[in-house]
Amino acid sequence: MTLWTTLAAKAEAAKDTSIVGLFDDADRAKNFSARFGSLLFDYSKTTLQADTLEALIALAEEADLVGRRKAMFGGEKINETEGRAVLHTALRRSDVGVYVDGEDVMPGVHATLDRIETFANEVRSGAFTGQGGSITDVVNIGIGGSDLGPVMACQALASYSDGPRVHFVSNVDGAHIAQVMRGLDLTRTLVIVASKTFTTIETMTNAQTARDMMAEVVDDPAVQFAAVSTSAEKTAEFGIAAERVFGFEDWVGGRYSMWGPIGLPIMLAVGPANFREFLAGAEAMDTHFQETPLRSNLPVLLALVGMWHHQFCGHTTRAVLPYDQQLARLPAYLQQLEMESNGKGVAMDGSSLETVSGPVVWGEPGTNGQHAFYQLIHQGTAVIPCEFMVAAEGNEMGRSRHHQLLAANCLAQSQALMLGRSLETAREMMAAKGLEGDELERQARHRVFPGNRPSTTLVYPKLTPHLFGQIVALYEHRVFVEGVILGINSFDQWGVELGKELAIKLEPVLTGESDAPQDGSTEALVAFLQDALR
Repeated sequence: MTLWTTLAAKAEAAKDTSIVGLFDDADRAKNFSARFGSLLFDYSKTTLQADTLEALIALAEEADLVGRRKAMFGGEKINETEGRAVLHTALRRSDVGVYVDGEDVMPGVHATLDRIETFANEVRSGAFTGQGGSITDVVNIGIGGSDLGPVMACQALASYSDGPRVHFVSNVDGAHIAQVMRGLDLTRTLVIVASKTFTTIETMTNAQTARDMMAEVVDDPAVQFAAVSTSAEKTAEFGIAAERVFGFEDWVGGRYSMWGPIGLPIMLAVGPANFREFLAGAEAMDTHFQETPLRSNLPVLLALVGMWHHQFCGHTTRAVLPYDQQLARLPAYLQQLEMESNGKGVAMDGSSLETVSGPVVWGEPGTNGQHAFYQLIHQGTAVIPCEFMVAAEGNEMGRSRHHQLLAANCLAQSQALMLGRSLETAREMMAAKGLEGDELERQARHRVFPGNRPSTTLVYPKLTPHLFGQIVALYEHRVFVEGVILGINSFDQWGVELGKELAIKLEPVLTGESDAPQDGSTEALVAFLQDALR
């Protein structure tokens, strides 16, 4: 019997396991939690038991997680479909050499970090100005990995922001750039165009629009542009001076890139010192991931719990629920991180995947989500594992009551998912309200909570740049562990290509410049859109 079949059998048996009953073991919360620094990961409110966890760890060992981890940090080309190393971790290393094709990449990493730090200081201090004075606003134009990470980080670290206001444009919908640029003093606005190749259609369309808007109010719009790109030729054609162009290597994937030049808007917002703390936090998690035994390793445990729920228990979605308004964009960031990385149907060797791949990831910050979708989580027919996170202290001084209420709601929701409410208790509640007979029974049934629904909780003292870096790196490594066990490449994203290729072909069809035949449905949709414009 393989470990996969063993775990599948354990999952079938776990359907009858009472999570509450597992707490008959007074040490369960201690034995099914792990710490790193000031982080506590509690996974005791799940059906996992000691033998199941050991089987999951054995599964990771069988997949050679330790060897694959060493290969990644060592600069080996583990992104096999693209022939690339995977070294976003190098962007946050402080002093250890990392070699790719025999060359130490760290001098270049540090030199680039120094360059963006120098530029950030010039902008923040007023040494670099727009044509109307010091920079008051920054507009970052990017999409995907060039947008989601910086957007999330700037919001997460808003309490530490003391630089220019930072705004983000990603959608090619003209409403997005119009809404962002409207009301800004463009003579005092810096525009950052973030596109590795400087060819991403959405980004470059928005960049040209921003340039045209800037040209209406300044003599030389390109003076107030910077770029994060590896294409010196194309950035020069756009008019951006070389000293304001910051590149990164092909061993940094887009969704893993905010630790380097893509993080320029973060550095502009919070300053170089806080940005370096952000890097240091991630580096600390990297060290923990590399050096800690699997049984106590936070990224490994987070991955194994997730795989237990999805691959073995069959729960198809995962709700990420940060009780921290500053982490409002974390669920969207993790959607990309998880679903673009592990949403695959083909194993590394090109064979069809023999198990389900990554889950659907979604969520909202608490307590907003409680008034939106928690009805489904508590009383719906599908079990949705929930991943809560909460700080002991908020970042807003003088708002302790707010935070106590927030934390109480977080703990209460995870408790309610586990405990539920029985029909007997619901009947007693309705009887106390004076109901009886069939109406009592009907109303009682609506107030039953099945309970026994799993959740985990990540707890931390306060969201600081260092702690935030740890959290993001924790989830990055979780995705890596899952990919290794599944036997897939977590670092390519071919699934995004086909739609982009077809969009390029369809644009001239929509404008009437081409009458290339389409499928019947698409032809009908094109005809409707064209008729609506007549």
